[in-house]
Amino acid sequence: MKITAIHLYAAHFPLHTPFIVSYHTYDYMPSIIVKVETDEGITGYGETVADEHVTGETWEGAFYTLKNTLAPAVLGKNPLEIEKIHDIMNKAVYGAPAAKAAIDIACFDILGKKLKQPVYQLIGGRYHDEFPITHVLSIAEPDYMAEEAATMVDQGYRSFKMKVGNDVRKDVERIKAVRARVGEGIAIRVDVNQGWTNSATTLTALRALREVNLDWLEQPVLADDINGMAFIRSKTDIPLMVDEGLKGPREMREVIEKQAADKVNIKLMKCGGIYPAVKLAHQAEMAGLECQVGSMVESSIGSAAGFHVAFSKKVITSVELTGPLKFSKDVGNLHYDVPFIRLTEQPGLGVDVDEKTLAELTVFEAAIR
Repeated sequence: MKITAIHLYAAHFPLHTPFIVSYHTYDYMPSIIVKVETDEGITGYGETVADEHVTGETWEGAFYTLKNTLAPAVLGKNPLEIEKIHDIMNKAVYGAPAAKAAIDIACFDILGKKLKQPVYQLIGGRYHDEFPITHVLSIAEPDYMAEEAATMVDQGYRSFKMKVGNDVRKDVERIKAVRARVGEGIAIRVDVNQGWTNSATTLTALRALREVNLDWLEQPVLADDINGMAFIRSKTDIPLMVDEGLKGPREMREVIEKQAADKVNIKLMKCGGIYPAVKLAHQAEMAGLECQVGSMVESSIGSAAGFHVAFSKKVITSVELTGPLKFSKDVGNLHYDVPFIRLTEQPGLGVDVDEKTLAELTVFEAAIR
């Protein structure tokens, strides 16, 4: 089998409401959908959601990296040879994990369709039957976040990921307000997205949150401050999760060596796709670290890819892939049984792509043949 053409669609996915994190407010999500065609008539879809604050790639930059470098490099190659595809991409350009993830995901979609198996069966087999879905609360006023949480509890959600990080005192108010509103039986995970910057500020917040009963605290300090994460972990019994600080095996090794986290957040956009994500999960398992597969707010395509990784690994104990639930329009039909996700047995990613909607959301495109 050979790759005969690669189509790139730079798209804007409309959100029901703005998505607010510590470093940015998104009125829509910029994504790049990749369509890979083969000489056997099998087509695979991939996706990249680049983030200059996390992966070091812009939306436009990822598009042109794909158009000018990665797509030409893999054109004519066998998409089933995943290890070789990654070697070719790594030799073509250093870094650029989100751009590489799009090619990786499309190749796995092709592989699954070729073998008539869902992707999770190709990377270890299905382990989990279902995952509970965590509702993400964007940064807002404490009362608003608390009210939204209460509404989602009524809809069946049992866990929340709270986005904070723009004002530590206000963040403490936000967290306490949500806990008071939903009670003790609901899981609360707090994601700072580096917003508290350093260990001193983080420890100040944790002292104020001692009685709140958090599931875990995610990435309170700057991404490269693994020492800061390790210091915080030595001073608190609240579990710590590393996110932006973990991209690939080098960072994973440092987190393990310095005992800097209790749990790691693996994202396909940060590490380069399905194949590298599986490697990270194995690395974490050897060190006794639990894993989560997280989201960069991808469409059904990228979200499905993350779910296939999560469903195949015992060490992955939680997921936060809720992009399709945030969009007012999506290009795929990934189905959620809210508040759960249960994958089908359809081959490949198991996602049907609506080409008409894709064309509607596309801002600019390119084809490499």
